[in-house]
Amino acid sequence: MKSILIVLLFGINVFVSPASADELTEILSSSHRSDENKSRDQARHPKETIDFFGTKPTDHVLEMWPGDGWYSEILAPYVKDKGHFSAVTFATGNLNSSNKRDAFWSKNALIYQEKMSDKSLYGNVDFFEFEPPKSFDLTGIKPVDVVYVIRNLHVWDEYGALNDAIQAIYAVLKPGGVLAIVQHRGDSISQNASSAAEGYLGERYVIEAIENNGFKLASSSDVNLNENDTKDYPKGVYALPPVLAMGGTDRDKYVAIGESDRMTLKFIKTVN
Repeated sequence: MKSILIVLLFGINVFVSPASADELTEILSSSHRSDENKSRDQARHPKETIDFFGTKPTDHVLEMWPGDGWYSEILAPYVKDKGHFSAVTFATGNLNSSNKRDAFWSKNALIYQEKMSDKSLYGNVDFFEFEPPKSFDLTGIKPVDVVYVIRNLHVWDEYGALNDAIQAIYAVLKPGGVLAIVQHRGDSISQNASSAAEGYLGERYVIEAIENNGFKLASSSDVNLNENDTKDYPKGVYALPPVLAMGGTDRDKYVAIGESDRMTLKFIKTVN
């Protein structure tokens, strides 16, 4: 019986109706998205990625550490009318911190929250804060259908907080809910260990870490594969677009490579 239930859970959220697909297409071309953000669709494949995760307009979607909201400005309108969107940002109380990274992230979070407070575009977005390794408290979030974690695992891993972060996410997902992972993918050398200092993580490393915390890998996709990414740059993944951390040094080379090679993994919260 248990095995049958798990199989049934794996079938949840895998069908996206043509109407939903049309809705996504309209959102992607909408004027609320900047030309710069639209230009990244070719590298990030948002429609194909969202379809792969099986996200529906009726879902309660939670995005972890959404940055400047590149994915949020797609996901929030998608679920605005029939579902709900919540966001877990960086902590906002570190604006005056001597740690420049924390101060930057606090400023980023405040700008994001102001942007996403436009109810006509995004609905009634709920905001929460998450500050590993100091705090993993996600209490107050109503059970969600899908959690998106887009290119954040390497930061939590760098802090030694990956397991705690995954456990916090597990707690807010409904049984059978989806953990949607897009992450810079390391080469074969890093398959058994983290190379998070450069922003990349081994795919096997990620799968084992997540499955060890109550999830089951349901499927993977090469939708965000980039075979041009050699993953051997002086500043790691940040040498590539959109950051281009090397400045003018070999800029044309990095632009030609494009955004990083990314694993795209769909996990299911299993039933004990």
